[in-house]
Amino acid sequence: MSITRATLRQASVSIRALLVFTVVLGIGYTLLITAIGQLALPWQANGSAVSVDGRQVGSSLIGQSWTDASGAPLPGYFQSRPSAAGAGYDGGASSGSNLGPENPDLIAAIEERKAEIAAFEGVDAADIPADAVTASASGLDPDISPAYALLQVDRVAAARGLEEAAVRNLVESRIQARDLGFLGEPRVNVLELNLALDALQG
Repeated sequence: MSITRATLRQASVSIRALLVFTVVLGIGYTLLITAIGQLALPWQANGSAVSVDGRQVGSSLIGQSWTDASGAPLPGYFQSRPSAAGAGYDGGASSGSNLGPENPDLIAAIEERKAEIAAFEGVDAADIPADAVTASASGLDPDISPAYALLQVDRVAAARGLEEAAVRNLVESRIQARDLGFLGEPRVNVLELNLALDALQG
């Protein structure tokens, strides 16, 4: 009888502890962190959504494709780097290609992308920067290198009937420096650049 009582007591304590910790850590902690995020960093906590005229057009933290309905790149917009996340920039399937540098499939994909970009931009394949032909580790990178952005200036300017100097100045004004002066690499956010391009043209 005493063994049964001891077992029931232990089970009762365990269940009560489970309920207390579920409320405190599972619900209370989640609500606390959500409240801190909303108060301290509301824009970031809500996905860093970017809106134009009240319409959400994307997120500054997640890349997107700039293509037509058939998947062809739009000549009047700066293009993002390739994405291995799902069908491309799928936030629910974030990942890289997981292929090593010597993988023949990756090498073939890079060569194919180089040929396509060289033809699209009218440049030599040797001048194409690495981020133009390789996906990021997350597959969601919203940024491209200044070199890749500047490579696209002539094509974008011609497609929009703008002066190349004006488009080049726009790109240079959008180059973000390394975080804290030493973390990462200089970069250009493609969504913000393309929205600035639309604004430039009125």
